[in-house]
Amino acid sequence: MVDAGRQGSQEFAAALEQAARILRDGGLVALPTETVYGLGANALDAAAVERIFAAKDRPKWDPIIVHVSGLEMARQLVSSVPDSATRLIEAFWPGPLTLLLPRSAAVPDVVTAGRRLVGLRMPAHPVALEFICRAGVPVAAPSANRFSQVSPTTAAHVLRDLDGRIDAVLDAGPTLHGVESTVLDPNSSPLLMYRPGAITQEMIARVAGPVEIFERDGNLREMLAEALPSPGVGLRHYAPKARLILLEASATEPVSAVAELASGLTQAARELAGQKVGVMLPAGITAPHGSASLCIFNWGRWEAPAEMAQSLYAGLRALDDQECTVILCPLPPDEGIGVAIRDRLRKGAQRAHPG
Repeated sequence: MVDAGRQGSQEFAAALEQAARILRDGGLVALPTETVYGLGANALDAAAVERIFAAKDRPKWDPIIVHVSGLEMARQLVSSVPDSATRLIEAFWPGPLTLLLPRSAAVPDVVTAGRRLVGLRMPAHPVALEFICRAGVPVAAPSANRFSQVSPTTAAHVLRDLDGRIDAVLDAGPTLHGVESTVLDPNSSPLLMYRPGAITQEMIARVAGPVEIFERDGNLREMLAEALPSPGVGLRHYAPKARLILLEASATEPVSAVAELASGLTQAARELAGQKVGVMLPAGITAPHGSASLCIFNWGRWEAPAEMAQSLYAGLRALDDQECTVILCPLPPDEGIGVAIRDRLRKGAQRAHPG
């Protein structure tokens, strides 16, 4: 692991230069972004990108997002940029927004899984940006974890999943947002959001017009996954080892919803007697009765969904580490970044299909 240390220090510069050299030489470097830690390779080096798939056990049909240091680098990777994308870039880059744009011949097929669009984003994390600048090449980087499992928000999470499979980890502490970037196709009207994130549907609509959210038939088998149009839309993704059970309140008034969720958690815990039960418990929701025998993760304030997003994956991993067989988790309201939290939890709760 390469400790990025204090930014601006000699140690910081040396760590980034070492990591950049590894990446230019065809190696794999896990790097912090403002969303989650990514597993980076030189996006222009097909052999290096192939190593990402091997390290993650990621299927070749799942395209990879490419991270750039700015517009000049991005323009080398695309054949055109629609006006809507230009407005979104001006508003949200650097930041957690991935845009699907027509690829240029410079992008290897392995990056896009043969698709005509490449996902590009300019990360806002200063370490990620400086790393890409020093490497001098665009960086293909999905989340730095084993495929379909919980994404990493610390360097320790990366090492737990990928130690021995990659060449270096740049450690810059916990990530800010805790959920992956918004993925958007700006090439049609209305715009199509494939994955919600911290840049919300409402924020995008104010800048570039109407936005629809992609909905995939949940009954489709994973064997059809080669037809998926974008990263992050697989049926089962972001999944802990434990079985994930989600609870949603029917009440819309906050106080009533919180009371309903507290009651639901107690009832669910009672029905799961005999199993090791973990609970993702937001502040303000009463712990299930008999909680002394449960594993509780203090998940952040119910009225502050950004806090819950930041610690979502850390909580799921913590309860997995305690060998819970089941995790109970309330679903936040379907608004703002709560949309992204719900998306990740619902995909994580999908059971694997039989072969």
